[in-house]
Amino acid sequence: MNALNQPAFSGPDLAAVKQRQQGIWSTGDYPAVGTTLQIVGETLAESLDLAPGERVLDVAAGNGNATLAAARRFCDVVSTDYVDAWLRAGMERAKAEGLPVAFREADAEDLPFEDASFDVVTSTFGVMFTADQDAAAKSMLRVCRPGGRIGMANWTPAGFIGQVFKTIASHVPPPAGVRSPLEWSSESRLQELFGADAADMSVTLKTFVFRYRSARAWVESWREIYGPMNKAFQAVGETGAAALEDDLVKLAETASIGGERAMIVPAEYAEIVIHKR
Repeated sequence: MNALNQPAFSGPDLAAVKQRQQGIWSTGDYPAVGTTLQIVGETLAESLDLAPGERVLDVAAGNGNATLAAARRFCDVVSTDYVDAWLRAGMERAKAEGLPVAFREADAEDLPFEDASFDVVTSTFGVMFTADQDAAAKSMLRVCRPGGRIGMANWTPAGFIGQVFKTIASHVPPPAGVRSPLEWSSESRLQELFGADAADMSVTLKTFVFRYRSARAWVESWREIYGPMNKAFQAVGETGAAALEDDLVKLAETASIGGERAMIVPAEYAEIVIHKR
């Protein structure tokens, strides 16, 4: 067939990718993972220099780490996610601490809020997993007021979680043509997504430390509670599970600085603070 008669490649079906991702992240018990990452939300809140009374939107909030950090600083917070169970987990945490937070189910790629309606927009290990990166960035910029700030924490490719995804991908390849979520830690990609509207942007590499009794205990836990790992084990089935588990255990053991005491793994992430024009 002549090349001129071949149908043009239109790229991946992002709607289908989004549906698949929502299924992945709805699997397991992400809040059990998310609560261990609370310090990242607190650190981001300090880097954003949140002030009491500021209106804050937490996007793809999970169970609310950045949400609670902002609420503890007396901000007026709206917490959003497209997984209802995670929002309920965030509600329970806010209620337990007596923090006034509004919760709303929302798609990060099409936030249901008016233009320039928030002083600060945040996301910790959330918006980076959207299927349509450009739409998500535009949506965050749209709802942030001129002179406001956007703050994110995103895993890096070289860090431990980046290597976890690389290991999983060697057993279960990701959808063809879909941009890696780890690009959200790249300054060049962030410039593509936000640069035209940014008066200033800082990208700072930081570290979160995972602590488990052992590498194998970590895999046994995350294969049940962490959606991407849970789905990967389902995909490889009984015949491939042992090989995937061994590779993940080896990765964690190699990365651990805990010796024989425990699995103690520093995990690099990028903290991004953008001041909107």
